[in-house]
Amino acid sequence: MGKIWNKFITGIYFIYCVVTILLVILAMKINVKNNREQRRTWAKFQRYFIEYKITQIGEFAEADMIVINHRSMLDIIILEEFHPANLAWIAKKEIGEIKVLGAILRLPKMIAVDRSNPRSIVALVKDVKDRLKDGRVIAIFPEGTRGKGEKLLKFHDGAKILAEKLNLRVQPIVLKNTLDHYDVKNFSVKSGEIKMQCLDVITPNSPDWYENLRSSMQKAYDEL
Repeated sequence: MGKIWNKFITGIYFIYCVVTILLVILAMKINVKNNREQRRTWAKFQRYFIEYKITQIGEFAEADMIVINHRSMLDIIILEEFHPANLAWIAKKEIGEIKVLGAILRLPKMIAVDRSNPRSIVALVKDVKDRLKDGRVIAIFPEGTRGKGEKLLKFHDGAKILAEKLNLRVQPIVLKNTLDHYDVKNFSVKSGEIKMQCLDVITPNSPDWYENLRSSMQKAYDEL
């Protein structure tokens, strides 16, 4: 009976999630200039519904780009609520092409990238420069996709190229337990504690900075 009830509650949540996304899209169409607060409010409501608690270690610092390990959609929801800046997420273009729901990327001017096109890096650099001029902070998952285990996946070169080409200040953010509390694939949500650590800002000033970045994030993850 307990499992059936949990599945029922989870089903209700995912309906709620889609409905609230549609409401945010409608709100942004009416007043797109206020989209940051609209997105933050939406993220807060997800936390109230799921009832997860955030334990934060360290502080958000002045940075041009944040890099986050990726396990769950909850990673995005948490940063949307807690990070003080107007984040510009880098996401695969297929998300923006979804009918109706894709507007959640287009309206707030998130950055869509075509991973199948090696030349897309030129457009990506241009879009990132544009968002930085507007005072946005770039948000990227260097793993490129969601991982499942306790080891971070290999980092793709996108974040490295952006940081080096544009000399960006990069703050690593490490999240732990998000998949335990929000798992779309297995249709599961549950309350509990999620840990988030904000590491020191780094700059791409040495040949092995990107490898060191991954190592420091893995170390922080293991110690959380």
